[in-house]
Amino acid sequence: MRYHLNMLPSPRALLVFDAAARLGSFTRAAEELHMQQPSVSAAIKQLEEALGAHLFNRGHRRIELTAAGERLFSDVSRALGDIETALATVQEMSRNHHVTLSSSSAFSYYWMMPKLGLLRERHPEVDLRMQISIREPDLDAENIQLAIRLGRGDWPDCHRVRIADEVIFPVASPQVMAAATKLRDIPDLLHERLIHLEEPVRERPSWANWFAHHKVQGRDLAGGLRLNDYALVLQAAVSGEGFAFGWEHVVRNLIDRKMLAAHTDWAWRTGNGIYLVWSRNKPLSHHAKAVRDWIISVSDFPENTERPPA
Repeated sequence: MRYHLNMLPSPRALLVFDAAARLGSFTRAAEELHMQQPSVSAAIKQLEEALGAHLFNRGHRRIELTAAGERLFSDVSRALGDIETALATVQEMSRNHHVTLSSSSAFSYYWMMPKLGLLRERHPEVDLRMQISIREPDLDAENIQLAIRLGRGDWPDCHRVRIADEVIFPVASPQVMAAATKLRDIPDLLHERLIHLEEPVRERPSWANWFAHHKVQGRDLAGGLRLNDYALVLQAAVSGEGFAFGWEHVVRNLIDRKMLAAHTDWAWRTGNGIYLVWSRNKPLSHHAKAVRDWIISVSDFPENTERPPA
């Protein structure tokens, strides 16, 4: 593509050609582009020489596209329309009329979605866009105002507020939990069907880590269902496919709705936290601040007593 563009006298020649073909006049094209008419004629002539084809039949008072000109105009006008649409979309993004929240699929489905009605009641003027990501995005480069991250909170380029501790315990459908009559202690879980999360990008704790925390090591964990997205893991658990990791902040709503049952007495508090983060390099819009403060208010995390940094 770059090789063919080098054949052009200037990319601006395509804009001049499009205007002349669309308006059927070099004079009107000059008026639209704020150019002199001889400059339009010269640009068209240079384009024709570069392509080795006549693009217009020139009459005394009018111009008409040749067959080659018709073909070029069809493709150029469509491409310029696509470019114009892309530019308008990026410009709209930069105006911060909407708020983008980046998070995992599971956080979006099971933490945010049940609470969206509350957000609309509190802030009906906010246009929230939830962006699901399998990695930690660059907030500045990707124009993302807010994001959810799991970790220690040591991100020097971000402000952050802890909205939950990372607490993990086994969950399963109520039917599967009731059928596990021999599940009396943690090692007994090794004899149940386990659902494994194997994320392709982000590093997450595994069943091996969970068992090791409870001093159960050296056991074979090769079997079970393996999925690469936590929302799928939870759906499999709800559907009765076995026991899954239950991140407390995500599964609490499913437990309250009797869609999952849990062994909360076997919880592992990892020391990590779930954080709401935003860039230190760009100020938040008024709407983004409203969403940030609302998320903090509904997180019910006891440490969130201080006002977050602006």
